[in-house]
Amino acid sequence: MKHLIIPDTQVKPGVELGYLEWIGKYIVDKKPDVIVQIGDFADMPSLSSFDIGKKSFEGRRYKDDIEAAKEGMNILLNPLREYNEKRKKQKLKQYRPRMVLTLGNHEQRIDRAVEGDSKLDGTIGTDDLRYSEAGWEVFSFLDTVSIDGIVYSHYLVSGVMGRPIGTASAMVNKTHQSCVVGHQQGRQVAYGKRADGSIITCIIAGSCYLHNEDYMSIQGNTHWRGIVVLHDVHDGQFDEMFVSLKYLRKKYGH
Repeated sequence: MKHLIIPDTQVKPGVELGYLEWIGKYIVDKKPDVIVQIGDFADMPSLSSFDIGKKSFEGRRYKDDIEAAKEGMNILLNPLREYNEKRKKQKLKQYRPRMVLTLGNHEQRIDRAVEGDSKLDGTIGTDDLRYSEAGWEVFSFLDTVSIDGIVYSHYLVSGVMGRPIGTASAMVNKTHQSCVVGHQQGRQVAYGKRADGSIITCIIAGSCYLHNEDYMSIQGNTHWRGIVVLHDVHDGQFDEMFVSLKYLRKKYGH
């Protein structure tokens, strides 16, 4: 089995989205069996509690955030849709990977907004993002899904306060199984062993976008950005490969 993981894309109005087409074309070329979008596909800046009162908050609209997310998803999936349409006309077998999406804390901003203001109940919700309609199996924020022995979630928590496990090595020690999460910019990998000698691998990869984040410093925005491919997946063991957006730009960019 081959898994392809798309880390946090943080799609929002006004940022470059062409890289999503590069990922879509790479998916069609490599045809992974499973695609996992690890959460925070949508950024939802209009619901950010951190920016209220700041000048940068002016002009943000929920509707614009939703439309940007839907546009980004269409850009990502259009290469797959075009490929299958062509195969259909040729009466050839279509490519139908399993597509899993674990909601992130940025998508959870929608639920938190409803929880904080009962008047919004029934008027907005994560269904507005149309992830399921686009073909994804959607898992709630902090739900985990195990696929071929690998646990996926936006992040894993530890302790009674439910804080995110901050390092890949800590994940190995606390979970004792192979895991892949997002949430944190950059990439980390750590390894361990089960009693039978089989390998445990934990990966943190939480950045897959081209724009810089305003809340981070110039140096903070130099983190790695890209996707992750897991080859020969079986019972939680695999060979990981990191594919940077820089490489995808060279191969598929214009």
